[in-house]
Amino acid sequence: MSESTVPHEDSNTRAIVVGVDGSQNSFQAVAWAAVEAELHRCPLRIVAAYGPESAAEPWTAQGVAEREATRAEALRVLTEAARIAHHAAPQNTISVTSEAVGESALAALIARSARARMTVVGNRGRGAIRRALLGSVSAGLARRAHSPVAVVHGEPDLHRTAADKPVVVGVDGSGNSEAAVRLAFDEASRRKVPLVAVHAWRDTSGFELEVIGWDTIREREDLVLADRLADPAEEYPDVSIQRRITSDSPARALLESAEGAQLLVVGAHGRGGFAGIALGSVSTALLHGASCPVLVARSPEEVR
Repeated sequence: MSESTVPHEDSNTRAIVVGVDGSQNSFQAVAWAAVEAELHRCPLRIVAAYGPESAAEPWTAQGVAEREATRAEALRVLTEAARIAHHAAPQNTISVTSEAVGESALAALIARSARARMTVVGNRGRGAIRRALLGSVSAGLARRAHSPVAVVHGEPDLHRTAADKPVVVGVDGSGNSEAAVRLAFDEASRRKVPLVAVHAWRDTSGFELEVIGWDTIREREDLVLADRLADPAEEYPDVSIQRRITSDSPARALLESAEGAQLLVVGAHGRGGFAGIALGSVSTALLHGASCPVLVARSPEEVR
């Protein structure tokens, strides 16, 4: 177990990074991340940050004693997190390293995401390390990380080979959507499960009005969706695909599809999104409301 500001690793290593703060949800994120590392055959790095979350929240007058006590909590949390990781991916199938860092959780995870295959957090936190409120950083991480970001909700279903638990991906034709599609194909292939591609024809969530000529529209949009899936489908011939066209709003359609999924993959921004400014409204709704882990993909332009 190490403590550092900048992680040291081989230049060829791209680990899955997971943040932990001692909360039950963050430990569930560790278990999910361990299984993901096993699927990707890559190392797992567990990070516990115990520094102030902002410059406006300095250490109190207790100074060194308070900092050391909080660091000790972080080390205890890391020990438990490592145990959970090895239990989720038994028989030493993955390499697990841990580090306690004296900085904010968001800053620590963003920095480490630059060299990560994926960054994972729980959707809410406030555990033993009282200064590391992971629930407050999940949206910030999804917005600013350099790698794909997985946000784990509740207790994830780790039985990844279940045929009735597909991977679901939202498709809208944007650059982020293309990145999400390729990532979703890869995840479905590794899990050996089907891929459900959801395309919501309606961009808004306004009044429930009947769509005139919907059968014709659906046929046209299905052809468009098939075209958007053609290249990755050729790259991953082992993945069976279900195309789902809906006139519902994107957020509602994806939340409904996520009910029967083991993973939901979306882009950080959809049509009309501005990279680096704000997380898309659909992605934000899914991070808050999805019943399964949400994996937010980044377009090549955003990975910087």
